[in-house]
Amino acid sequence: MLPQDPLILLSLVNTALRDQFPSLEDFCAHHQLSPEELTARLEAVGFHYDPAQNQFR
Repeated sequence: MLPQDPLILLSLVNTALRDQFPSLEDFCAHHQLSPEELTARLEAVGFHYDPAQNQFR
């Protein structure tokens, strides 16, 4: 289960994208959630996914 706090979630996701997963899709498949769901949760607090950097900014 992923954290509910958006800043903790952001940190966890960006660390995993940096260290373990080559794409947002791979991360989401591993955690059994849709990329749209995760992106919406983080966009709601002002963070957007940058595929070139493979991170939320």
